[in-house]
Amino acid sequence: MTAIVLEGEPVAAAIRASLIERVDALARRGHRPGLATVLVGDDGPSANYVAMKHRDCTEVGIESFDIHLPTTATATEVAAELGRLNADVAVDAYLLQHYTPFPAHLDFDALLLQIDPDKDADGLHPVNLGKLVIGSDGPLPCTPAGIVELLAYHQVPVEGRHVVIIGRGLTIGRPLANLLALKRPGLNAAVTVVHTGVERERFVALCRSADVLVAAAGAPGLVTPDLVQVGAAVVAAGVTVTVGDDGRRRVASDVAPEVAEVAGWLSPKVGGVGPMTRALLLRNCVDAAERAHR
Repeated sequence: MTAIVLEGEPVAAAIRASLIERVDALARRGHRPGLATVLVGDDGPSANYVAMKHRDCTEVGIESFDIHLPTTATATEVAAELGRLNADVAVDAYLLQHYTPFPAHLDFDALLLQIDPDKDADGLHPVNLGKLVIGSDGPLPCTPAGIVELLAYHQVPVEGRHVVIIGRGLTIGRPLANLLALKRPGLNAAVTVVHTGVERERFVALCRSADVLVAAAGAPGLVTPDLVQVGAAVVAAGVTVTVGDDGRRRVASDVAPEVAEVAGWLSPKVGGVGPMTRALLLRNCVDAAERAHR
């Protein structure tokens, strides 16, 4: 068996195309949506990722604002910048770029609380995560929402199926579990979250029972063929990006390449989940602009 590739770019392109008309409609009413990014420090992969987000904005007609603060920026200075963005009517949504390791003298979670929930482009503010838990409308976390869109586009069955998520992180594992469990069309799955606290034999058994297996641990090569049920869908959501001494960027997936011989569907380490995350970021921005300019 060779897995069907869960390509993200065609899905992301369709989402971006659907946003152009909405952006133009807002512009005709006198407001062009604005998205800002705040990057603290000089993390190369994060800077590249931010640049891609701004290129996406240009494609759909969203105004973009690139704020880059030095690694030495204090918590007070970063919070002041977030406060300025909260008050800026030209900015409908923004994000504080998170990466590992985030500058050690800064508390990312504390800074996240400074973001106006209505302008939360990443959908990770506790207010918006709370809305997700109770099934209320609000900006959804971009990567989980992107994974749902990716599976739907490729017609991977989710409703009533067993989805196992490896990883319980804030950006993917926990919100994805809540999203997939909602009693809504295309969701309504039986969800299990496994992590480092699960004993190995049980961990293997749970993974092998999954109809859909989402790897979001940030552990290169963690998912091997013996963890995958034959014909299951496997989403490689966890990647590790490094930059070598030669300056070249290297991406390692949580999913071993050999899994393609067992799985029914498999997302690639590049061009799978990544484009979806960026597309949903744009959609959160346009949604925020429409809420603010009804």
